[in-house]
Amino acid sequence: MRNRAAVVVLGDLGRSPRMQYHALSLARQANLQVDIVAYGGSEPHAAILENHSIHIHQMKQWPRILQRLPFTLLLKPLYQFFMLLWFLCVKIPAPDVFIVQNPPSVPTLVAVQWASWMRRSAIIVDWHNFGYTLLGLSLGRGSRFVAIYHWFEKRYGRMANGALCVTKAMQHELDQNWGIKATVLYDQPPEFFHPASLQEKYKLFCRLNKDITRPCGICDCVSSGTVATSNSGLNDNLFTTQDGSDIFLRLNRPAIVVSSTSWTADEDFGMLLEAAVMYDRRVAAILNEDDSVEEEMLWKEIHDGKQYLYPRLLFIITGKGPEREKYEDQIRRLHLKRVAFRTMWLSTEDYPLLLGSADLGVCLHTSSSGLDLPMKVVDMFGCGLPVCAVSYSCIQELVKVEKNGLLFSSPSELADELLMLFKGFPDECTALKLLREGALETGSSSRWATEWEEHTKPLLSEVISRHYNQI
Repeated sequence: MRNRAAVVVLGDLGRSPRMQYHALSLARQANLQVDIVAYGGSEPHAAILENHSIHIHQMKQWPRILQRLPFTLLLKPLYQFFMLLWFLCVKIPAPDVFIVQNPPSVPTLVAVQWASWMRRSAIIVDWHNFGYTLLGLSLGRGSRFVAIYHWFEKRYGRMANGALCVTKAMQHELDQNWGIKATVLYDQPPEFFHPASLQEKYKLFCRLNKDITRPCGICDCVSSGTVATSNSGLNDNLFTTQDGSDIFLRLNRPAIVVSSTSWTADEDFGMLLEAAVMYDRRVAAILNEDDSVEEEMLWKEIHDGKQYLYPRLLFIITGKGPEREKYEDQIRRLHLKRVAFRTMWLSTEDYPLLLGSADLGVCLHTSSSGLDLPMKVVDMFGCGLPVCAVSYSCIQELVKVEKNGLLFSSPSELADELLMLFKGFPDECTALKLLREGALETGSSSRWATEWEEHTKPLLSEVISRHYNQI
């Protein structure tokens, strides 16, 4: 036994929370030295950086200047393959086991398999989704590249000594059609995802005040009338106010709806924009407002303390990804009376606090395979945040309708849910409060460390023991 494990991520470590949690559990619960091989970019959680048993090794990415070269689809995987081999076979000490994130499958699974032969180590593949289905979103399922990718993913996935996966539906697919026996390890929130206290909300909104009061385009219902607030020091913001040592939530505050997205093709962000427009128009119709009601007058009344049956909605969209700029341009062209959007990237410490301070989460994840679950929803439940999620084949393994969230299949359905949940906000919205209680119960029923101890630790011990008996 070498008492070492290597966690392999062909991606940004800071944006790979499940693999960060694996590293923490390997160090804390299995008492192993852990080498993480991944790309840099976003900052990983402080618990990773502060743990002396965890060692991060950052690979160099494919140079951006070469992105438009011909044959990039072939050259880039070759570059990544040799980069991975160098780190896995030379740069890090030989581990007892490699735990590798899939997807991406090519060249990751091939490189890890070769490294395992050279270093006489075992492999556990953690199946988050299928790489070939993700590639099919951009190239089409009938593409020859997708077929080749599928062959590599299946062949090298079956060579691993053990497997984890994220849903029972994926476990069944792997068993029946891939010949792979996988252990289900549901994503669970770690301990730093929890409902925020009033003090935590106050400090967070003071830190974010400038970002929140700065509009994405023209003036909106959140930025209007906040100049005085943003200049009045740290004892005031849109959501909380401090009187001496006491902190209070403002009654006329906007309701916060959070959606975390990777801005990719498997999340139709346009659905959220359409639902926001519908909410805005339907509220105006319910309140018998005609088009002559001036936005500035409405915003002044709200700022002065007037409460309406339906609140302003502030959608805070977090994340990085390729389609962000496209949708930000669309947001800037919207003219809405009661809805505002902000896009931002938060630190690993502030993101859980935002979820713990919000009123509702929205998940647009649809899954390229239909077999994985969105980790962002797990994090939301850990913070006691109820969720409206796009409906697809296995989402009900996570979102229990009318218990911890609601499902929708169209922008109109989401708009109806927003109207129903936020009617009478903040004090008279019974349905939202019931969902919050259900989300709290779901989030507190199990945590990552408990699930890892029960499901992954026995698999880890079995894989390592069986592997050493064979060599």
